[in-house]
Amino acid sequence: MEYKEIKPHKELAHFIHFYWELKGNELDRQWERVFPDGCAGILINIGATCLTDNGSVSMAYGKTYVVGAMSSFKDSFIEKDTHLLGVCLKPATFANFYKYSSHDILTNDTVEFEKPNSFIADKIFNDPFNYLNHFFLSRVKYKSNLLQPVINDIHSTNGQIGIYELSKRNYTTVRQLERNFKKHIGLSPKEYSNIVRFQYALSLIKNSSKNRSFLDIAFECGYYDHSHLANEIKRNTGLSPSQL
Repeated sequence: MEYKEIKPHKELAHFIHFYWELKGNELDRQWERVFPDGCAGILINIGATCLTDNGSVSMAYGKTYVVGAMSSFKDSFIEKDTHLLGVCLKPATFANFYKYSSHDILTNDTVEFEKPNSFIADKIFNDPFNYLNHFFLSRVKYKSNLLQPVINDIHSTNGQIGIYELSKRNYTTVRQLERNFKKHIGLSPKEYSNIVRFQYALSLIKNSSKNRSFLDIAFECGYYDHSHLANEIKRNTGLSPSQL
């Protein structure tokens, strides 16, 4: 399998994490697992029909799909003729490009996009990332993100901030915060914070020296003990810590 990520045009950097491309090869015939990161995405299938959402959704050639934020892992089946192109949006930025209903209806789902909002398969082949830059630059509706200050607070604490403290810092109520997160991200503030904390723990596990204990990482990330962290890893990835 060949996978690469490309940064978007600088004027899109506030809204888009990266573009990505995935191609299968002769050796591929396997399930590929993605872990939750709190982000929504959009992708087009320009290869063979591809199964995703743990086998429950079949993505057809030339179709564009919206991928909602995930609260757990998701598997897609990669074969030699698989070819997907997509964009990983930053949290709560979908509305900067599209009119849409509340994002909580998309959580953990992959849904075919309506044609007027879809990528055009015939135009994306030759220079896909240039095409995506032009596509999104032409669609920017406004440049603000209502939830950005709240998201910044969550990330600055690696997900270790209580919801009441979060609402207090941002001069809003817990109820309003819950509504805005469900509408614009598809997750509650607590769910999003838990994902940020899990991702931070995952980065420490992968990048720390072998001398650092699992318990030490658990405490740094605000988990009660190593069992608490192990359970969170299992819930988010379907794997035990030793399988990461």
